[in-house]
Amino acid sequence: MKIYEKAPAKINLLLDVLHKRNDGFHEVEMIMTMVDLADRLEMEELQRDQIIISSQAGYIPLDEKNLAFQAARLIKDRYDVRKGVYIHLDKKIPVAAGLAGGSSDAAAALRGLNRLWGLGISDEELCVLGAELGSDVPFCVTGGTAIATGRGERLERIDNPPQCWVVLAKPPINVSTADVYGRFKASELKSHPSMKDMLDAIAKGSFNDMCTSLGNVLEEVTLKYYPEVLQLKESMQKLGAEGVLMSGSGPTVFGLVSKEAKLARIYNGLRGFCKEVYVVRMLT
Repeated sequence: MKIYEKAPAKINLLLDVLHKRNDGFHEVEMIMTMVDLADRLEMEELQRDQIIISSQAGYIPLDEKNLAFQAARLIKDRYDVRKGVYIHLDKKIPVAAGLAGGSSDAAAALRGLNRLWGLGISDEELCVLGAELGSDVPFCVTGGTAIATGRGERLERIDNPPQCWVVLAKPPINVSTADVYGRFKASELKSHPSMKDMLDAIAKGSFNDMCTSLGNVLEEVTLKYYPEVLQLKESMQKLGAEGVLMSGSGPTVFGLVSKEAKLARIYNGLRGFCKEVYVVRMLT
């Protein structure tokens, strides 16, 4: 038997960092939602007790450094599963892009192996397992739209944002999340994005208010040290995207677009200097 799972990318409509915690993590407040750019995982049981991962992408680790591998090992150890699994990872989400591709792969592996082995693990338990793998994994387990607090693992489900087009563009650089957080100083922030304004916009279903409420405090670091990201953001705004923001710690920038007629101009304009450009919908 083969099990298939989709692993969608996430974007942050709002990302605020409050302070650094005693455990070394940062206390955050975020609103996250998913878009229709996704990796796909195919899982098949092996009789020998082994985890094997393959992928058409030649740039990702296929051993214990891979989050899907770690998810498989965690669920096997925790639930004493003596069988193995072969996982093929069809990679579509850019790596190290601020889109939680690895976290979503891990979440998909947890969901798929729960089904493959008939373990009957609840979503709540899968989220707890996911938190051991990474801060974004619990959100990726169940998807949708949510407020995330703590280090990102405490979730409160909310209504989905108004439907729109999303243009994603990743410049040809990688940005280390740890490096961005290491340079970030919450005490030096002059302003914070308004959680209330974004929640009101989503509750009203107002696309315009959602665009004006976008905010990500990590831009202060990433845009300073990676001018390519600033250039990408400014270009997307000039080309007509109505709301533009960096996702996560970057370097991917997304633009929210209400009218399909605008997409070709934005896409073609960005492709002039950025190879990785995607036009997708929000998953609502």
